Amino acid sequence: MPEVEGEVGKERFDWYSQWYPVMPVCDLDKRVPHGKKVLGLDLVVWWDKNENEWKVFDDTCPHRLAPLSEGRIDQWGRLQCVYHGWCFGGNGDCKIIPQAPVDGPPDYLELSGVQFSYMYDISIHVHTFKKACVAVYPSVVQHDIVWVWPNADPQYKDIITKKKPPYIPVLDDPSFSKLMGNRDIPYGYEVLVENLMDPAHVPYAHYGIMRTRTPTVKVDREGGRPLDMKVKKLDINGFLGKQDWGSSNFIAPCIFHAFADVEVDQENGSATSVKAPPPNRRLSLIFMCVPVSPGNSRLIWTFPRNFGVWIDKIVPRWIFHIGQNLILDSDLYLLHVEERKIMEIGATNWQKACFVPTKSDALVVGFRRWFNKYAGGEINWKGKYSGALPPSPPREQLMDRYWSHVVNCKSCNTAHKGLKALEVILQIMSVVLIGIVAVTKQNMISMVVKTTMVSMAIVCFAASKWLAHFIYKNFHYHDYNHAFV
Repeated sequence: MPEVEGEVGKERFDWYSQWYPVMPVCDLDKRVPHGKKVLGLDLVVWWDKNENEWKVFDDTCPHRLAPLSEGRIDQWGRLQCVYHGWCFGGNGDCKIIPQAPVDGPPDYLELSGVQFSYMYDISIHVHTFKKACVAVYPSVVQHDIVWVWPNADPQYKDIITKKKPPYIPVLDDPSFSKLMGNRDIPYGYEVLVENLMDPAHVPYAHYGIMRTRTPTVKVDREGGRPLDMKVKKLDINGFLGKQDWGSSNFIAPCIFHAFADVEVDQENGSATSVKAPPPNRRLSLIFMCVPVSPGNSRLIWTFPRNFGVWIDKIVPRWIFHIGQNLILDSDLYLLHVEERKIMEIGATNWQKACFVPTKSDALVVGFRRWFNKYAGGEINWKGKYSGALPPSPPREQLMDRYWSHVVNCKSCNTAHKGLKALEVILQIMSVVLIGIVAVTKQNMISMVVKTTMVSMAIVCFAASKWLAHFIYKNFHYHDYNHAFV
């Protein structure tokens, strides 16, 4: 491939003329507004029951700039800012300002001895002013995901009629399963995309978690092997990839879709090893990578398959997410540090600094070529950020699952609350059983009953401790030490 850093295309990728996935509908609660960030834009996603659809607004109240995502949806289905009670309808129009009189003369503010009128015509209510409205971003639900167009200019109000989000037929096929997950990632969009395009790291970074095909000749414990990978038809809209295990498609800027003929690890729902394709069995790996801010991104994933669909109907989604989050954690620190090293050398110098001599790196090099040629090696944040990465937090905070995933996943959040409640119940049972034994007179119950109750108390206490460890390890923090795997 030509030198990545030396190639700049005449066409320029417009980051603000694309559809971006925000969140899966299954993880959005219609009762509350949700704060999300996309391309550095602070957004609030909420359910408008009057129009029966999801809406995406600027997460800023025009009054004093408080976040609307910290508000609520009132009994009339309006989005209310809880700072001063201003309410907004589905079109961003202000419905009520409680502090403004319904009738009568205009309000005045006296500031430094000078009176300023809020209203120039007593027949006009102040809440109808344009400055009282909230910016509305075009949005649509496709493939059970809320998508947003990151430009609130009125000329894009009907952009859905001219340009739609990328369509993936398998996600609308009822014969396929399509359990989804999402997680906020503490490294940038570019590193996330190229990592997902790199199958060569799987036997090493995810050793012991994901099984891979055993090569004919093993050169090491993990079983790494040569991979024949190619990039085809690279243009401003992405590129096609060809691997010995299937094909892939990068749809700029967010979607990486791989078609694989593989065995499936039912424990974590992930692709594991390549084999001859079974008759009529199909599996896709679909990753949606969202730029959030420098050093931060969001991943939405789903692995549609047309076999073993019944498993997804009886196994709760959070069970799959435990294994999938472990996969993300096992190389998270590596990528977080790698991004900082790339930032030091400069993204456009990537290929000068990185030695990528084998075909297994073809898709990664292809992505960097696309990123440099059409995007100039950077995301357009519209001047909102200086380009510097945020400071690295402590390892436990960096790899925290609760705030990056659990609170944003309806299934895991429900499981977490249920398991925490069970932990408390077990502790209470332990104390109650010991208490009963302690206060009961010696001749009232037999020694066998006492022994049984004490044994049950010990079991309940031990079970609560085990459960506390399980909750912390799977819903909060699970470190991954490669030296001892």
